[in-house]
Amino acid sequence: MSSLHDVSQLLSKFDPRTGTIDDKPRVERRLVDLRGCFRDTQAYESALARGNPLVYTVASVEAAHGEGDLHYGLGVIHPGTIGDEYFLTKGHMHTWRDAAELYIGLAGEGAMLLEEETGGGSRMVRLHANAVVYVPGNTAHRTVNTGDEPLVYLGVYPARAGHDYGVIAQRNFRSVVVKRDGQPALIARE
Repeated sequence: MSSLHDVSQLLSKFDPRTGTIDDKPRVERRLVDLRGCFRDTQAYESALARGNPLVYTVASVEAAHGEGDLHYGLGVIHPGTIGDEYFLTKGHMHTWRDAAELYIGLAGEGAMLLEEETGGGSRMVRLHANAVVYVPGNTAHRTVNTGDEPLVYLGVYPARAGHDYGVIAQRNFRSVVVKRDGQPALIARE
């Protein structure tokens, strides 16, 4: 059970422009950290040879660990493409597979790539300012910036959810979000 004695656990202030939450840690992912995520490996290697840009950051509040507690993170994905595929996060499943998650769009234009773990299909759900995307349990999810400015969002999930990046690193997503005629489109990974 969480204690109400420590006010710093009850209130956090975030800045969507900087992608920070008070003094909470912020993880940075650069292009080199996303090896194997993009379908066009030649375009990836060419882009990496030209530089190692910051692709996304996530600042997290994970102070409470009780059965009913929640964690949340502030994500910022910068605009860009590798070939025709938009900049993206690594994507993950939850260690506790039944855990759902809410993504709340704050700024920019993007999409959530959702994929059922066992044989289900992939789908793309738009994520933008003032939109909420519900990610059901047992669903791999990846966030994609489909716009020309940073995509900023909050992700809220159960404290016991955990993050399993390994399953995605092993098999990746079956579909990708690419730019077609100036618009995002979901296609099968080749």
